[in-house]
Amino acid sequence: MSDAPELRATYRLQLGPSLTLADARELVPYLVELGVSHLYLSPVLKARSGSAHGYDVVDPTGVSESLGGEAELRALCESELGVVLDIVPNHMATDENENPFWRDIELRRRFFDLDEETGRWRRFFDIDELAGVRVEDPEVFETTHRLVLGLVAEGLLDGLRVDHVDGLADPRAYLERLRWGGAERVWVEKILEPGEALRDWPVEGTTGYEFASDVQALFVDPAGKEPLTELAGESRPYRELAFSAKLEQVRTTFRPELERLSRLLAIPELDRALASLPVYRTYVEPATGRVEDADRAALAGLPEQLRSVLLLEERGHDEFVTRFQQTTGAVMAKGIEDTVFYRYVRLLALNEVGGDPERFGLPVESFHRANTERAERFPRSLLVGTTHDTKRSADVRARIGTLAGMAERFIAHATRWRKLNQTLKSRGAPDWNEELLIYQTLLGAWPIAAERLDSYLFKAVREEKRHSSWIEPDERWDRAVGRFCHELGSHEPFLADFVPFATEVALAGERAAIGQLVLRLTSPGIPDIYGGDELWYLALVDPDNRRLVDWDRRRDVRAGLTAGSPASRETVKLEVIRQALALRARHPSSFVGGYEPLDSAPGTCAFRRGEEIVVAVPISDSEPVFDLPRGRWHEALTGIDVCLGGYRPRILERAGAGG
Repeated sequence: MSDAPELRATYRLQLGPSLTLADARELVPYLVELGVSHLYLSPVLKARSGSAHGYDVVDPTGVSESLGGEAELRALCESELGVVLDIVPNHMATDENENPFWRDIELRRRFFDLDEETGRWRRFFDIDELAGVRVEDPEVFETTHRLVLGLVAEGLLDGLRVDHVDGLADPRAYLERLRWGGAERVWVEKILEPGEALRDWPVEGTTGYEFASDVQALFVDPAGKEPLTELAGESRPYRELAFSAKLEQVRTTFRPELERLSRLLAIPELDRALASLPVYRTYVEPATGRVEDADRAALAGLPEQLRSVLLLEERGHDEFVTRFQQTTGAVMAKGIEDTVFYRYVRLLALNEVGGDPERFGLPVESFHRANTERAERFPRSLLVGTTHDTKRSADVRARIGTLAGMAERFIAHATRWRKLNQTLKSRGAPDWNEELLIYQTLLGAWPIAAERLDSYLFKAVREEKRHSSWIEPDERWDRAVGRFCHELGSHEPFLADFVPFATEVALAGERAAIGQLVLRLTSPGIPDIYGGDELWYLALVDPDNRRLVDWDRRRDVRAGLTAGSPASRETVKLEVIRQALALRARHPSSFVGGYEPLDSAPGTCAFRRGEEIVVAVPISDSEPVFDLPRGRWHEALTGIDVCLGGYRPRILERAGAGG
């Protein structure tokens, strides 16, 4: 991997039946011309037949034939772009027909984390069909990673993305084993809570959720907090709602995990403890005795006896400690991301993986501190806007986020809509919480096809788990919410008031989205572009974010811009990406490490990368106001402001520097 291409930017491709490895190879010339350096592939190892995503692996010793097999993977890896591959070490699918490790009883015992007492197994979250793999066992690791590490050793794979690192028994030991196996570039899917630091692991960094959260919060006006809180009508604090949702999940969804832990150690109020952590998990290492200050801080609120066990002050409970840590992350994910994010709807732009709905806005100084720390500790951490796991695409979040800056007007509109649409309800459905979610979703994704909205809201109501759920569905409520949304699309009194406001929100959102994009392309780290996101991409939660991408349209736009056609409102995102990645190609050393905040007026985020690049992005105004370092500079980002009503993020290049 020492000869791997210089990392400039990654491009995420969600492979599946409609996008195979051969299809990906056909995209390489377009992506090279766009300016990215690496493909960032979803899992390619053998998965269940018909898998739409590849995370349900059945045989990690081979490449999926439905995607094209190992020959096509090798051909893609030998193209002009480097390849970063997503791998799934935590679990495999429990398919006796397709998974040889599950089908053979002896192999099942050796490879999977089974509970011999009950016949159950450690699950991936609440999915019974995905069983935890004992990757901490050297033989299991070697067998399941032989193919991938072999491709790394051949120089075909330039890096690995590790899915769900928090599910592993010992994340540090696993990552060290990857490094010993030759994987020098590794990114972990690790969700950091605001203020939480990534541990000193042998990795390049995370997959970037914390950056997405920070850059979105930067564009949220704190003045909207109180009025939007009142509009939502939720009297309980967010932390109380979050704890309640997590505890609910422990006592229902994760009852088997709770019972298994209780058999290992009988301790009072274990259910509450599992729901109490402020982070996804701790990383205490029973095998080495390693306990860090961050672990002590995360466990500070637990009962003394339990805390003593988890901090290894009382030894003899190693399995309990390991399983407790593996469980809290799943509780957090299902309780927060898949429950309370659908219940606490004050501002949906903040309800995102790695986000904190309680953090209403982020000062520029805090954004600078996070960038400075990343530049020092993990300068090649990924920077994302949209992923296959985000609840909404970056463009949808940007639109919704602008509502904080026009809170009083949004409240006036939402109040009118509530009255205008009262007659569309049946059996009280939707309730106000769901109705407010609907209005924000419409503003974020407008215009949206009725079937897409219906599919999203069906999932949202089930995830909310108040009137209907996957376990206890209320189909009449589901249908009533669906009818309400369907009738909104033809309810003229509502549309007459909604559409003009939605048009205004869309323009404000596009300005915010471009500002966030410029920061993603220039901040410390490696920018990632989600497949199709180089044009406006208004996507909701999976599976909406796996819709087919119009690649021909993107090729045509890129070709036109390269030939000299001016950018338009429709094509401005691709033009920003094209210009910024060309700048990174001219100045690779400027974008590795060095980061210097510049003095700026309130409402501007400005910084310097190396000696040759200055970036200044307006947050609340159209023009950035900042102190430009001495010297001769020229604009490296041009033709953008005319597309966005005068909004002018700036990237400046020192005159005479670079090609």
